Amino acid sequence: MKWKEYPQNIKVRLITSFFNRAISSAVMPFMALFFAQHKGAVWAGVFLGMNVFIGFFSNLIGGYMSDRVRRKSMLIVTSSISALLFGLMTISLIPNEKWIGLFAVSYMAFMVSSSLGRPAMQAIIIDSTTADNRKAIYAIDYWLINLSIAIGTALGGLFYVHHQLLLFIILTCVSASLPIAFALWLQDTSTKQAVKKHQNPIFDLAASYKVALQDKPFVMAVVGSMCIFAAEFSLNSYIGVRLAEEFSPVYIGEFELGGVRMLSLLNIENTMLVVLLTFVVTKITDRYDKKKMLLVGLIFYGIGYTVLTSANIWYVLILFNFIGTIGELMYSPIANAEKSNMMPEDKRGSYSAFSGTSFSGADLLARTTLILGAFLAPSMMSVYIGIILLIGTFLLYGGLFVFQRENQNGKWKMRKSINP
Repeated sequence: MKWKEYPQNIKVRLITSFFNRAISSAVMPFMALFFAQHKGAVWAGVFLGMNVFIGFFSNLIGGYMSDRVRRKSMLIVTSSISALLFGLMTISLIPNEKWIGLFAVSYMAFMVSSSLGRPAMQAIIIDSTTADNRKAIYAIDYWLINLSIAIGTALGGLFYVHHQLLLFIILTCVSASLPIAFALWLQDTSTKQAVKKHQNPIFDLAASYKVALQDKPFVMAVVGSMCIFAAEFSLNSYIGVRLAEEFSPVYIGEFELGGVRMLSLLNIENTMLVVLLTFVVTKITDRYDKKKMLLVGLIFYGIGYTVLTSANIWYVLILFNFIGTIGELMYSPIANAEKSNMMPEDKRGSYSAFSGTSFSGADLLARTTLILGAFLAPSMMSVYIGIILLIGTFLLYGGLFVFQRENQNGKWKMRKSINP
């Protein structure tokens, strides 16, 4: 599928999401450092922890709202508020004695507004695609995600320390252009909207997610994704800490490749492979049955991250990071497309928001590896990650291809054919 053949809403969504993620990637990795420098490490940890929970609940509310109001209106409002808040963060950096209070409040409000708009952004892809072309769209979206993160992180690394104010000015200008793009080019296509079941908005919110929770195949897919993402998230938690403490430095001339640099090299390898090979791998997997490709991809992914969890030799780390990333490129577009196919037309916002909880759950699972790693040997941690990935594979494959809804009340049964 060529770019000129994409629906207009898909083009707008992919381009605006690229810039939106680049903005976030340029500053979010440095927020812990920023607040720790100005308010102390403990304050920074508590404040950023609060923001995780605020973002989680805002995402759920955003999913509920995006099923009941026009997605275009939702995106224009939330992106306009986000741009305004980015401007306030920029203003707070201008004085010599920075207005940290204004920056912190603006940052927290920015997390709320961006989380509110995220489900609508996700639902637009489902609204504007069909089951036939959805995988191809998710492949390019996946590619753009990694490219935007790489560019945003590079910009943040270059400008944050010595040109912090300039960085925020640039990002504010880019952020302000997003609502304009939505207003000018996003088509307000009519989609079936959810019917309000309760006058009390809290009860109605709970009822909207009750439907998703009763959809057992979808819940299986979400929980399975959470287990699978946990392995990748552990790269920058347990694996990173272990490499910093245990990796024996490798010298290339006078250049020392220590544990921290090894971790950076693995992240760079992952990003470069995604940017260079996404479309190649997708073209190859399109020739074969999607069920088999999902399983093969998950096997590659599982082998890669299971070995990465305990390996300490540089070329072993690079090789199995390669294997894990290839597996990710194989399974990810298929899994995303199939999960989207499971979402009812009038509940896509809620389902998208619920699906997003897999990332929060994976982050928490990845944090447990730090605690367990203090008591278990690296080889046992590989067994632990391997078990989580095995459970995730069973749940994801089962939810996507083995079980299906029998009716709209959420009853489910096994499919007649479960062969991959």
